Amino acid sequence: MTDLDILAYALNTLAKVDEDDFALSAQYWQRRSYKKGEYYNEYRNVCKYLGFIIDGVFRTYYVDDNTGEEKNVFFFSKNQVVVSFKSFITQTPCNYFTQSMVDSKILYIHIDDLNKLYQQSHKWEHFGRLIAEMAFNVSMNRTESFLFQTPEQRYLQLIEDHPDIFNTIPLYQISSYLGIQGPSLSRIRKRIIGK
Repeated sequence: MTDLDILAYALNTLAKVDEDDFALSAQYWQRRSYKKGEYYNEYRNVCKYLGFIIDGVFRTYYVDDNTGEEKNVFFFSKNQVVVSFKSFITQTPCNYFTQSMVDSKILYIHIDDLNKLYQQSHKWEHFGRLIAEMAFNVSMNRTESFLFQTPEQRYLQLIEDHPDIFNTIPLYQISSYLGIQGPSLSRIRKRIIGK
């Protein structure tokens, strides 16, 4: 399967973008490889691209003004969309950094090309609505996880959302995402393995 075939399958599964509608977009998708540590989007830049991850892991983080500590907000992994949601949808500067955690490969599309597709096809319009809904849900789920879930529940959700993440990125990055210290993560992992 080519990268475009993988993308076509994912879009059909997500938004019922069929072969004819996908063909409208084929000319717009570009490939890009990222080395570990390269930025997909930087703080205060406007996110102009929506990416689909063929391989790799990205994190979205901010830097605490008081401590200078990096705090992970989102992870994006294989077969998921990577985008600075709010910045992309509103075309305003981003409050976060989005960075490749490992060598990664994506297919991406420019917002202007995506807007052309919205005008050409109801299926693409539907896709755009789903992306906006997904952005809302990801943000709300993340916020609510800190309000209503224990660190162990957040850990289990992370495994469900990103099954291979523990094999690819350092544990301190996962601790940052979960909002806990390293020793707490070790205790959670031991409890889960012991069950």
